[in-house]
Amino acid sequence: MSTPAAAAGGPTGLIVAECFGVDQPTFQGEGPSCGCPALFIRLSRCNLTCDWCDTKETWDWSRYDPRAVSKRMSVADLHTWALSSPVELVVVTGGEPLIQQEKLIPLVEGLLAAGKRIEFETNGTFVPDPVLLVDGVRFNVSPKLANSGVAEERRIVPAALEAFAASGQAAFKFVTRTVAELDEISTLVDRYGLDPVYVMPEGTTPEALIETTRVLADAVAARRWHLTQRLHVLAFPNPRGR
Repeated sequence: MSTPAAAAGGPTGLIVAECFGVDQPTFQGEGPSCGCPALFIRLSRCNLTCDWCDTKETWDWSRYDPRAVSKRMSVADLHTWALSSPVELVVVTGGEPLIQQEKLIPLVEGLLAAGKRIEFETNGTFVPDPVLLVDGVRFNVSPKLANSGVAEERRIVPAALEAFAASGQAAFKFVTRTVAELDEISTLVDRYGLDPVYVMPEGTTPEALIETTRVLADAVAARRWHLTQRLHVLAFPNPRGR
């Protein structure tokens, strides 16, 4: 029986779930660049299994066939795709993109040389390669809380969080449901020196996001943290691929 990697096209290239933002323009929907025009490269595979994950097709092989929902793409092809658009910001997301960070280095170097800037969306469990800690690259680090349903020893990796905090090139974004969870965030912030902090209400519909935002807003403001949204859920009737 062949492995998913073999079925995806061999050992070379990056394992990609989807690329979007060229044919149908869109925005970065979360974090410090929320609302900025953006291109997205969504990589497949993740080391965590969050209960509320909205991209389970990147890791949940009990529900999805990896051969059907991912493919291998060369760095050259991804570079060509991104350069086909004048949009400056390229968001590399997942899944967990830093699983493949060694193969991402030449892609990032090529995009930076061409005038793009890059944001990684990462769960903060992989220490970033120093080669990626350069001007033009930012990390939106989203450590998972207990609400993810993932054991703490899997979702919190001190060495990785400390590396991101020390880099000066990361923001820390927490998917949050309740005011009580802000104390959990505060513990992580104090322990690992995380700054700046962005709280993002969890929700996959506009109604759910509005409700959770109103639950959290006063308490987040009182802590003088940033409140961010999931713009693609609010803006688009069908947020998949937007």
